[in-house]
Amino acid sequence: MSIRGVTLRIVVFSLLAMFILLPFAQTVLLSVTLTLPRDGYETGSLTLLNFIEVFKRPDLRASIGNSLTYVSLNIVLCLAAGLPAAYAFARYRFTGDRHMLFALLAFRLTPPVVLSLPVFFLFAHFGLINNPVGIALVHCAFNLPIAIWILESFISAVPREYDETCFIDGHSTPSFFFRRLIPAIAPGIGVTVFFCFIFSWVEVVLARILTVTAGKPITMAINALYGFQTDIGLVMAMTVVSLIPGLAMIWFVRNHIARGFVIRT
Repeated sequence: MSIRGVTLRIVVFSLLAMFILLPFAQTVLLSVTLTLPRDGYETGSLTLLNFIEVFKRPDLRASIGNSLTYVSLNIVLCLAAGLPAAYAFARYRFTGDRHMLFALLAFRLTPPVVLSLPVFFLFAHFGLINNPVGIALVHCAFNLPIAIWILESFISAVPREYDETCFIDGHSTPSFFFRRLIPAIAPGIGVTVFFCFIFSWVEVVLARILTVTAGKPITMAINALYGFQTDIGLVMAMTVVSLIPGLAMIWFVRNHIARGFVIRT
């Protein structure tokens, strides 16, 4: 490659990195800046008081725990229900199988606000309002079609002879799933976990409806910080804290995500 081409590539990637990282850098800078006066500190001082405040306030600590609870439960439920369903769609043929899969994906395209009132009445009847478990269940209902669609495509890429060989070798159905199938489609599981986490972690509409007085997730806790006199530094500190679980999840499944996207392309 010519020097001109290398230079152009460096310039383009540098501009792209600035476009992506500049808002994040500003968020981090504001998170360590006092935007409201406090005893012994001047406005504009660089300090970690905003992060200390995040973990001192019970409501903010609770919101972090709530989010981690319902997102983790959502991922577990999506995998537990999505793997058998995806295997059925990939390995068996029955009347309306493709139509059923298309209907599941069409349901996922439904705006959550359309179903907010029926969901509220249904969950209120079962006592799941103000409960992270309720949010996990409704998020699972919306994320499960995506999980089935992703996992089905990865299972379909595995030859049927692989299943037959495993059963001939004496594997039972649970043994085949846990010892053979899951390792074979690990990149697909990584991609599924990634999307289920992202869709659940940043969702606001259903979380707002199902958490009237308690059980609020981190998104609603950040929203509640805005008021007549907003402490922008505290808001940005809470935002940085909210990014940490997502970055950690991406770090742990990065190899599976990378392999999954490469395999499917």
